[in-house]
Amino acid sequence: MSFCVKCGQDCEESLNGLCIDCWLDGRKLTNLPHHVDLKVCTNCGEFGVGDRWIRKDLLVAVQDAAADNLAAIRDVKVVNMAMDVEVKDEYVYVVTIDSTCDVLGYEAHDESSTIVRIKNNVCRRCSRQLGNYYESILQIRTGSKDLSPELREETLAMVENSVARQAATNRSLFITKMELVTGGVDVYLSSMSLGKSLARELSDAYCAEFKESPKLVGQTTDGQDMYRLTYLVRLPEYHVGDIVIHNKRHCKLIRVSGNGGRVIDLMDFREKAVRRADMSEIKLFEKSTDLREATVISVSGSEIQVMHPDNYATIDLRIPEGYEVGDSVQVVTIDDVLYMVP
Repeated sequence: MSFCVKCGQDCEESLNGLCIDCWLDGRKLTNLPHHVDLKVCTNCGEFGVGDRWIRKDLLVAVQDAAADNLAAIRDVKVVNMAMDVEVKDEYVYVVTIDSTCDVLGYEAHDESSTIVRIKNNVCRRCSRQLGNYYESILQIRTGSKDLSPELREETLAMVENSVARQAATNRSLFITKMELVTGGVDVYLSSMSLGKSLARELSDAYCAEFKESPKLVGQTTDGQDMYRLTYLVRLPEYHVGDIVIHNKRHCKLIRVSGNGGRVIDLMDFREKAVRRADMSEIKLFEKSTDLREATVISVSGSEIQVMHPDNYATIDLRIPEGYEVGDSVQVVTIDDVLYMVP
């Protein structure tokens, strides 16, 4: 048991010789600076927090900026805060914080306020992006003369989706720009690792040829060589749905993956696997977009009668077991003979 040197009362706990009531009397428990500057990127809208940039609601960012700068004096612990925000204009906010404090197990309240000023800025990521910064180039090409618009859109969508997934955990990753060039498209990327991962992803998805080549572009301030990497992905001429020649057999390509592909033989409708190493031997016979439609006249067991799309003759065609026939079927002509394409 001790006594308070100010009021003379006995007290179980004392701070600097004072009872809790006397110690708290007129004492400011918390404080805030006169103003706090909150950086916001004018390009992406994210807010600067220390050395990071974070996406959040404006009012939440304002409150967080004030709370992060709240300080308590010695022997005081802030256990809860209630905040009031007064909007002066779109760049100035007055934040008042009512703090619930713990002082040696006793609850006390204190109020502080500050001015949060919004300061326009550009984050490092956007600065690089707006400045056309890039470390690698992904070149998407095809075995034929030009990359078809459909395949171009398909591959670019895959690239954009992959970059979005990776950027969710690493905001330094982005697409700087895309350029249509003769024979394909060039994608400029913010990092070499991003370029490599995208090249591998496209290579696996299409069983495509994949090459990389470095280019010396300068030196760092400490004398280290700086390189940019170009990743070439050469897509095969064939695509899923096309008629191809494999082992001298005409087949429909039904699947492509990093392990290889699968085809259906048009002569006996047997499905076969093609190893990744053998995919380069596949030759394009006819694009899926060039396949013809033949009108179905009748169906009898494993055969159908169709009208030839060129001379309108009645042709008997075999169909796969269990195949559901509609009003028409896709057909292809091989050595002047019509075959059904399942």
